Amino acid sequence: MLVALVGLGISSVANAQQEQIPDAPQPSITLAADGRSAPEFSESTSTPDLAGMPDAAFPLAFAHAGQSGRDTTQSNNHKGPSPDVPVDANGNPIPLDRRQPQRILGFMPNFRSVSGGAKPPPPGWKNNFIVATRQATDYSSFIFLGLTSLTAEGMNMHPALGKGIGGFYAYTWRGFLDKTDNTYLSAWLLPSLLHEDTRFYALGNEHSIVVRELYVISRQAVARTYGGRQTPNIAGLGGKVLTQVVSRYYYPPSASTFGVLASKFGYSVMRDVIFSSIREFYPDIAAHYIRKHREKIARQAAAGASSAP
Repeated sequence: MLVALVGLGISSVANAQQEQIPDAPQPSITLAADGRSAPEFSESTSTPDLAGMPDAAFPLAFAHAGQSGRDTTQSNNHKGPSPDVPVDANGNPIPLDRRQPQRILGFMPNFRSVSGGAKPPPPGWKNNFIVATRQATDYSSFIFLGLTSLTAEGMNMHPALGKGIGGFYAYTWRGFLDKTDNTYLSAWLLPSLLHEDTRFYALGNEHSIVVRELYVISRQAVARTYGGRQTPNIAGLGGKVLTQVVSRYYYPPSASTFGVLASKFGYSVMRDVIFSSIREFYPDIAAHYIRKHREKIARQAAAGASSAP
């Protein structure tokens, strides 16, 4: 129930933003005095630098890390998409609201998501290992690890691990092993053995928010084969189960009972659902803010052109 409420909350925010995403206006203003035309802004115009703009801080992260927030399309003066604009399997630019950034908000790693219509690198032992290693060793993972360790110690989740500096250390190194084991088991070893593609393929805003949230939840139990067919997510769920089994060797007996392990498994599933909800709806919100910024630039250009002598 908690997972569903959190997911629907994220969905509602995304839907509210999505309903306000008009295409950017396309003014073309000519100065009668000298015949010069003001710059034209349209959906095919590259977005100016968003740094320093208060209303652009959110989508700026979307534009970085290998997938630009610019929505460049073909025009008379530009015969193909810019190299930094992701394209689909047919070579067409992927719309803003279907692009998955490498990092959400410029911070949260999103290396295992696929933009709508994109043709991702084929999974396999090597590619899966590279992605799992990036995920496991990313700097943000250690920040989250520190926060979760502080939270667990503060709530005295495992009294046998103690309190204070010693307790924080005991929680942290065990949490690191939990995180690393789960990443390599769920993203590398088991998917490679079972030929399962456990990357996240967003459903997109062609569907209702309820359908999208149900889809997000279902991804815990359903994955893809290497051939693209639906299959039970044995690799994803199996990785979580094996992580708890392995953890019995480095947690004290009081912290490795069946009830405790089942709770940790449930928290792991809940975190995945929440993060996948963010991945599903974040492109809608980012596209909204990027387009709002373009509209602002277009209005400023139009006002400047009309006030010029």
